[in-house]
Amino acid sequence: MNALSREPSPILSPCIQVCAIDPATGLCAGCGRTLDEIARWSSMSEQERARVMQQLPARKTELVR
Repeated sequence: MNALSREPSPILSPCIQVCAIDPATGLCAGCGRTLDEIARWSSMSEQERARVMQQLPARKTELVR
């Protein structure tokens, strides 16, 4: 919740609208998430999303190879 307005905080997403799944890694070339993570993103807890966000920089290096 946003402390000032009591409205839910927006769900931050790593999506950059470059949606293409790399067949070798199963990761989105734009954001680095798996299809399952993309599908479940809005229903994940903040802790789950934070865990995924923390993993994205390492995942993106897998895509660069």
